[in-house]
Amino acid sequence: MNEPTNTKKESSVEETDKENQAISITTELIPIFVMGKRYEVPKTLTIMKAMEYAGFKFVRGCGCRGGICGACATVYRKEGDYKLYSGLACQTVVEPNMYLAQIPFYPANRASFDFESIKPVPEEIYKLYPELFRCVACNACTKVCPMDVEVMDVISALKQGNISRAAELSFNCIQCGLCASRCMGELPQYHIAQLARRLHGSKIVPRAQHLDDAVEANREHKYDEWLNSLMNMNENQLKDTYQSREMEPAIEDETWAPEDKNYL
Repeated sequence: MNEPTNTKKESSVEETDKENQAISITTELIPIFVMGKRYEVPKTLTIMKAMEYAGFKFVRGCGCRGGICGACATVYRKEGDYKLYSGLACQTVVEPNMYLAQIPFYPANRASFDFESIKPVPEEIYKLYPELFRCVACNACTKVCPMDVEVMDVISALKQGNISRAAELSFNCIQCGLCASRCMGELPQYHIAQLARRLHGSKIVPRAQHLDDAVEANREHKYDEWLNSLMNMNENQLKDTYQSREMEPAIEDETWAPEDKNYL
């Protein structure tokens, strides 16, 4: 049972080695420093791929590899530059003599609560995160954010009692935690902003009527017959059904709606 798995792993490692060799032949190598150790890597790679090229094997801290999950937060310095930079390892391209270290998780307080019982008022956030008022408006949190979220403005909006504004400003937050790592007031900004978004989306914004209709249709088992028919199709029938479906136009058209509205 183990032999095919091991063979597959060995094959995968061999393929990676061949790929790395091909890259090094066709691409100029530059020096970078990871956790203080010097490595030669192709200059076109992202930090994550460069670390893998250097021999690092990610078990944790690699996440989605698409700039969405925030698992690969990285801090680094550039040669001859006093400034401390930050970014996502899966998005940031290496530079010569870059000194870097990954921060896959930064410890920050996350309050425990029963979300169903919380009211959508700022006092609930103040009760759970009283450190909110320790903010000194230094703006270090905004400067370190890899998603260009105006983090200090999010906190300011909440201090003013504007949950909806905070939710809007923090929409692009990916929970990487870099804001908390630079905070003089020791706030867990990303957890506070997440609570604001949850309250806004669940308890402040009016529920869309079409969503209520969809939930009710599901309770009435409106789609069961259709789903069961799909489950009983063979592969060719599924392909034919997929290819013959009524498709949304390639060019965006907000007025478009399918002619068959039985399953809306």
